[in-house]
Amino acid sequence: MRIGIYPGSFDPVTNGHLDIVERASRLFDELRVAVGANPSKTTLFSVEERVNLLREVCAPFENVQVDRFDGLLVEYALSQNACAVVKGLRAISDFEYEFQQTQINRRLAADLDTVFVMTSTDYSYLSSSIVKEIVRYGGAIAGLVPDVVDRALRHKLKMGRD
Repeated sequence: MRIGIYPGSFDPVTNGHLDIVERASRLFDELRVAVGANPSKTTLFSVEERVNLLREVCAPFENVQVDRFDGLLVEYALSQNACAVVKGLRAISDFEYEFQQTQINRRLAADLDTVFVMTSTDYSYLSSSIVKEIVRYGGAIAGLVPDVVDRALRHKLKMGRD
């Protein structure tokens, strides 16, 4: 069985992320979307909230599971018997960072490959940070995130203002 790991913070999950999930799910028998728990990173949503949102929006994909991991990605990937890590790319600047990460991961786990999936041009400008900023200033994010994420994001930011 060919298992791929698509890691990220997904804070929040966007339609760009789902574009990668949809296409990567066709490359593997099983795709694990893995939320990284990074204590040094400040996030809007807790790991549990991000996992729950991802489970809801990934439900239509039969071979996709959502999980979380702590620590090194390569250790998690090996514990899941994965053959590859999936990385979404929007631009050259993404590639530079991901290339460095790939080289380190290969040094730590020589048999673990990385598969780069270019995002659709519809989402090449999209990031979770941009989505959060738009919502903070009262802008519309319809079409940028799933509806359930839109509602959760607006609710979370409204609560933060009280």
